Amino acid sequence: MEYDKCYRSKAQIPNFDCLLFDLDDTLYPLSSGLATACKNNIHAYIAEKLGVETSKIPELSNLLYKNYGTTMAGLRAIGYDFDYDEYHRFVHGRLPYDNLKPDPILRNLLLTLPYRKLIFTNADKDHTAKVLNKLGLEDCFEGIICFETLNPPQKSSVLDEKEHIPSSEIFDIIAHFSQPNHPLMELPITPIVCKPSEAAIEWALKIANIDPQRTLFFEDSLRNIQAGKGLGLQTVLVSLLVN
Repeated sequence: MEYDKCYRSKAQIPNFDCLLFDLDDTLYPLSSGLATACKNNIHAYIAEKLGVETSKIPELSNLLYKNYGTTMAGLRAIGYDFDYDEYHRFVHGRLPYDNLKPDPILRNLLLTLPYRKLIFTNADKDHTAKVLNKLGLEDCFEGIICFETLNPPQKSSVLDEKEHIPSSEIFDIIAHFSQPNHPLMELPITPIVCKPSEAAIEWALKIANIDPQRTLFFEDSLRNIQAGKGLGLQTVLVSLLVN
């Protein structure tokens, strides 16, 4: 009987003490329209600011997102040089934030859970703050790990200059992948740190002093989930259908 009580007591102790949440399409539904608007704004930026032919943008954006985690990271990798803050203002400045409504149920749930709670997003700090404010969740999290956290202005690049493509030389990633047997050469490296790279996740865990073995990671992206799981995080894939 005593053994049984001891066993039950241990079984009731949670094996995690931290909840790590993605932001976009995880804390609010895809039906909000922000994702679609963001995609359209990215395409507009590439056309207006970088001068890419409109007909090539959908394929280019898709390849960059697929291979680098974000279109922004991919653009830097293949040789485009631009101001990060300007990019974020253009892409996020015209989003339909008013489509987001306070979520009292989620707020109450978050506030009642006795664990550390943090945001881990590829988005910039201004966008993150606006979303949390619209959802009424701005005081529900201990901290935020965002674009600026992993890519501070003063951070020197971890890459050697020889690894960077000069801004005048743009790597044609569309042509690269359009070849029947495209070369096995490595793609250019991006100076931007973002999910789903192991470096981004490891850095986030270190910054927030998180034990991955005792952390639940909530994400809508399967590849981010897989990357987190590979580094020891317990994971929860947030279904877009549920949203």
